[in-house]
Amino acid sequence: MDYQKTYQTMLEEYQQVFEKLNQDSMREFIETIKKHDRIFCIGVGREGMMTKAFAMRLMHMGKEVHWIWDDTTPHIGEGDLLVATLGDGRIGHIDYVCRRAKEAGAYIYVVTGSPSGTTAKEVADKVFFVPACVYRGTDEVVPSIQPMGNLFEQCLLLIFDIIVMTLVDETPDLTFEKMSGRHRNVE
Repeated sequence: MDYQKTYQTMLEEYQQVFEKLNQDSMREFIETIKKHDRIFCIGVGREGMMTKAFAMRLMHMGKEVHWIWDDTTPHIGEGDLLVATLGDGRIGHIDYVCRRAKEAGAYIYVVTGSPSGTTAKEVADKVFFVPACVYRGTDEVVPSIQPMGNLFEQCLLLIFDIIVMTLVDETPDLTFEKMSGRHRNVE
């Protein structure tokens, strides 16, 4: 494998995803994050890791954030936001959690590379479509030379970081320095 050709192709894939991304949809997601002080997050596998990174930054911003799979996660209900990442839009146990959270009154935001998936169509209050190749996806997205859902997962991390930077920029009295003051100090 040619290293230079590979990374150049990957960078081109990222550029295609970012150019195809609907900025109005991203703005809606940002505005929804702003409106909720209590946010729950869920995801699995590598996209779950990217979602955990996003949850961590939201906590650094001062939001009350909970990871669904954590044993200390409290009840979810009216006024809460659930951000669920599921690349192909049809991960059974995430769909189940989204349905229970919706029944409890939470607002469900699905971040996916396949908006035709069951959870996005049947459960989500809103969908944020990241048009990158996902494992088992069925929607029209940017194709990739990379295996499975790599492109979606990598773009998810970068897009979430852009969203955090935007939120910080648009939040009075919030700075990266204040965020770092909330960083774990028992390392």
